[in-house]
Amino acid sequence: MDVAVTQRPLGRTGMSISPIGFGAFKIGRNTGIKYERGYELPSDERAEHILRGVLDSGINHVDTAPAYGISEQRIGAAIADRRDAYILSTKVGETFEGGTSTYDFSPEAVTASVHRSLKRLSTDRIDVVLIHANHDDLGIMRDSGAPEALDRLKASGEVRAVGLSGKTPAGFEAALGWADVFMVEYHAEQREMADLITRAHERGVGVLIKKGLASGTLSADEAIRFVLGHEGVDSLTLGSLNLDHLRENLASAMACRGVNPGRG
Repeated sequence: MDVAVTQRPLGRTGMSISPIGFGAFKIGRNTGIKYERGYELPSDERAEHILRGVLDSGINHVDTAPAYGISEQRIGAAIADRRDAYILSTKVGETFEGGTSTYDFSPEAVTASVHRSLKRLSTDRIDVVLIHANHDDLGIMRDSGAPEALDRLKASGEVRAVGLSGKTPAGFEAALGWADVFMVEYHAEQREMADLITRAHERGVGVLIKKGLASGTLSADEAIRFVLGHEGVDSLTLGSLNLDHLRENLASAMACRGVNPGRG
């Protein structure tokens, strides 16, 4: 392990999380992307090397989704033997096939999605399952039955914590009384969720940040310092195929914790 990693409680879930998490999008999909630059999909061997290197570096959160191509299958093949070493999050509601995303938030689809993910990930439980919302996240919270379906999966023991990876402040507000974890876009050029993050933290909801580098357009060191400078943030999820960059990002995150001792 390259750095002594200080973890933080993930809200009221009972889990503790590293300040940087690994977003596994790039090991599974390279089409229909929002990054400035394209990339080749790594081989199975390279994907396994990255995943094992992530855990060896002290990063204990791996985030994936059915919409991330073959990401779930690769995680299941590469690190299922180290399952107790990391927090695993995946999502429900969105699938990506033939270059197009489709959405189904019905209770039946949510339940089937989690059961598929359990098999692909070669595990008997998923630590965090998030609704992978489109821009109608408020409608999903109110009308789809997806939150109730996830609550049932949590009660069965197949899922430890549930929540929302959403788009709008209204959608997150509607989930405050239900969710254990939020995944929120937040960075120096997108600050509208700052107050919501504070309220979520005060209510014991774990907060994960996505797109904290604005899909790679912001300086990593400055962006990490900005995101982790918010007291309500538990961890920043970053996607990279370069282990050296991930280790550097983790070191920057730990330096931020040193600057802001209230976070440790």
